[in-house]
Amino acid sequence: MEEDFYATIKFKSGEEVFARVAASEEEDRTMLVIHNPVMIVELKSRSGMTAYKIEPWLKTTKDDMFIINLDDVITLSESFDVEMMVMHQQYVHDNDLGTHNSNKINRRMGYISSVTDAKEILEKIFKNSPKKT
Repeated sequence: MEEDFYATIKFKSGEEVFARVAASEEEDRTMLVIHNPVMIVELKSRSGMTAYKIEPWLKTTKDDMFIINLDDVITLSESFDVEMMVMHQQYVHDNDLGTHNSNKINRRMGYISSVTDAKEILEKIFKNSPKKT
C-alpha cells in the first residue's frame, strides 16, 4: 500500500469527494482506500462572501474507510491545500468526538411549533393578505 495523501476524487457518477487516500494494488487492479470522504459545498452570501460546508459523503453510515475500484474514478487530484486539509482534519476530529451536528433545538433559534399550528398560522396570513387582481 502506498503512503497516504489528501486528494479530490471525481467519480464517474459525478460525485466529487475530498479524502485522505492510499492506493493499493490488488491482483491485476488498483484500488483506492479512502478515509473519511467528505463533500465540500460552496456557500455564497448575498454580500459575495464565500464559505464552505463539509458534509459526509455517505450520510447513513458511521464507517470511515471505503475501498474504491480505480475504474470508477474519472480523475484524482492530489491536494496540497493546507486550508482544505485542516478543515478535513477538524471535521474528522469533531466526528470522532461526536460533536458534529450536535446542536439541540431551542427557542432562541426561532419559533418552535407543530405542523398543524404552522399550517393554521400560514392559512390565516394567506386569507388576510390583500388580493391581487
